[in-house]
Amino acid sequence: MWGVAALVHAISDTLTARFAACTVRGELSGYARAASGHCYFTLKDGSGDAATVRCAMFKRAASLLPFVPADGQQVQLRGRVAVYEPRGELQFIVEAMQRSGDGLLYEQFLQLKKKLESEGLFEASRKRPLVSHPRRIGIVTSLGGAVLHDVATTLARRSAQVELVVYPSLVQGPEAPASLVAAMEAASRRSEVDTLLLCRGGGSIEDLWAFNDERVVRAIAACPVPVVSGVGHETDTTLADFVADLRAPTPTAAAELCAPSRFDSLAMLDTAAAAMHRRVHRAIDTQAQRLDTLAMRSLRPVDAVRRQAQSLNLWSLRLVATTQRRLSTRTQALQLSAARFQRASAASMQTAATALDRLEARLRSLDPAVVLGRGYAWVSDEAGRPLVSASQLRVGQSVRAVLGDGVAVAQVTAVTTTSG
Repeated sequence: MWGVAALVHAISDTLTARFAACTVRGELSGYARAASGHCYFTLKDGSGDAATVRCAMFKRAASLLPFVPADGQQVQLRGRVAVYEPRGELQFIVEAMQRSGDGLLYEQFLQLKKKLESEGLFEASRKRPLVSHPRRIGIVTSLGGAVLHDVATTLARRSAQVELVVYPSLVQGPEAPASLVAAMEAASRRSEVDTLLLCRGGGSIEDLWAFNDERVVRAIAACPVPVVSGVGHETDTTLADFVADLRAPTPTAAAELCAPSRFDSLAMLDTAAAAMHRRVHRAIDTQAQRLDTLAMRSLRPVDAVRRQAQSLNLWSLRLVATTQRRLSTRTQALQLSAARFQRASAASMQTAATALDRLEARLRSLDPAVVLGRGYAWVSDEAGRPLVSASQLRVGQSVRAVLGDGVAVAQVTAVTTTSG
């Protein structure tokens, strides 16, 4: 009879002897590097058959890798088959790894991503902002997973006032895409939440494949409610992350991103309340001062009359001063005009006097008495007619000569002309 340890040890020896060194080809799944530097993953059959083998690559061999392994990659492994005796599990100890082409699922992922991206489903312009203070948050996830508990706990701790509405759905397996679509359609139809979370825990690429289904991606794009994707761990990426309005690295982070902290909201409300309190008090103080002023004015009308009288006196003084100033200005202007008129009149009189003197001199020079005074005589006949030519005279004729100082009567004794 075999003991468990002996049987496992015998099987391990048999496998080691039979598969001391071999090469196997398949698709990486669930690849993870531990803190120790060792790497653990599952190798799936590359042809799509339901066969897997657990693999371990220790730190020394992992440090020699020429590339960064990722889920979905087709690789060739060289190593040996062994049994992990504490659990009695078959495992493949990897000594070397090289790529042999992308995995089938990863290739499908890239093709669908390219197709949907060309349709504009991943454009940043179609992303919608989340409601800053939601009243209800919906979550599409499995009822049996730890994700629902984590999200509910996070919301209860951060935002206890926010209600959580659950839309249960499968999150893994062939029926998961249709179930996810139905849950999102129910959320859209009921219109009872402000934000919708699409959540699932971490896993391999095939575990998360439902969130790469085209039906699910298009349902997220058509959902009228902003969708936050919290699928897998931070390193996991699905097509649902690209089309969602916001991508969270984990389900817990999705709950934190869609609802503000209650303490932050209360602090903001306290700040706003304090500011409003100060403004209200300032307004009340201002109005109270105005009311006191009006009350004092109404209780002492004599003061108001006195102020009005002072105002009237001030305006009266200003009116008198203005009138006097204007009269003074006008008087000065009149005096200046009068002086100018007097100067002009004096000048005119002087000019007239000078002209009169000149006329008087000219008249004086034309006075016959003046001419007679210079030795000339005015000669006329007996009838008083002036004699101005020798032809008017005859011998024996009596003539009258007016001199400057008297008159003489003479008789012509001879007549001589200048021409004769």
